[in-house]
Amino acid sequence: MESIDKDSLYFAFLEVLRFHHIRTHMLLDEIGIYPGQPPMLFILSKEGGQSQKELADKLKVAPATITVMLKRMEKANLVERRQDIDDQRISRVYITEKGKKICKKAKDVMWNLEKECFGSFTVEEKVILRRLLLQVRDNLQVSSEK
Repeated sequence: MESIDKDSLYFAFLEVLRFHHIRTHMLLDEIGIYPGQPPMLFILSKEGGQSQKELADKLKVAPATITVMLKRMEKANLVERRQDIDDQRISRVYITEKGKKICKKAKDVMWNLEKECFGSFTVEEKVILRRLLLQVRDNLQVSSEK
């Protein structure tokens, strides 16, 4: 198989993904969480008491993935599960005080990462890039649904 042309748009895109991944891990590691955890914390900070199914739907991941995430986050005292008052078969997830503090730090990390990525762009460049990225997303989404 031929390698990807290092001057291609696709190679540049892959490099951006790789560096973003590395930088995200680095910054989140400093506050003691994993990259999949901020979205869960953000959701629970807005509205706690969600079922695992609701969280899986919102995060667009399999319920089994949520179970693994929650075990790790419970162990770190970021979230807690409680039985639903009306239906004992349902477990509801709540953010803890520690989770709220980490959530704020995670928001700061995301804001700083955004500044690192796009800080040198003009407003016009950001608008154009956003439009182009949405178009890439839409292209991939259509291809995924075939």
